[in-house]
Amino acid sequence: MLEILVFGDSLTRGANPGQHQRHAHADRWPNVLSVGLGGYASIVTEGLGGRTTIYDDPDGHIDRNGSRVLPVLLASHSPLDLIIIMLGSNDLKPSICGTAEGVVKGIVLGIIARAQPGLRALIVSPPIFVGSEQHGGQPRGGRSIEESRRLGPLLEQLAVQTGSAFFDASTVATSSKVDGVHLDLENTRALGLALVPVVQALLPAP
Repeated sequence: MLEILVFGDSLTRGANPGQHQRHAHADRWPNVLSVGLGGYASIVTEGLGGRTTIYDDPDGHIDRNGSRVLPVLLASHSPLDLIIIMLGSNDLKPSICGTAEGVVKGIVLGIIARAQPGLRALIVSPPIFVGSEQHGGQPRGGRSIEESRRLGPLLEQLAVQTGSAFFDASTVATSSKVDGVHLDLENTRALGLALVPVVQALLPAP
């Protein structure tokens, strides 16, 4: 059985936009991906609301700095065949970092540099933010739509530089207009389904 670690934030955890709840277990994108792989690989999902790459959250009551917990998770779930990384949405909060370049820096220093040598990585760029119906036309938390639009191409360049695989979630999923950041049921499922052939291509043949 192959082992995959999915490392992300509330988008990976399955946050339901505007409801302070999670999507049903079967609808969260990592679980949709797992079903699509047909039992060929086991997926461990580590999604935490508010998680960043290397940045501390001044308003957080728990440690959301991904770089600090990642080595523990890698050791706990080793050996792994693939890590899927989808982070950056919280780095783009202006109170934390706010720029696409800051996300790239965080993934380089806090995630890629701390991954196990030889472990294959798939970097997934989060969906582009949209204007929110609940937050005065801005994405939740004052995030910048333009910075989120700039993030995908920068992460794709990073993937080439580090020998990682890349997938842009915005090609198949659109952020909800409820909060401008998270995915509704249809779009979180769409992301999971789209990643099935991508992940299959990165794993050894069954």
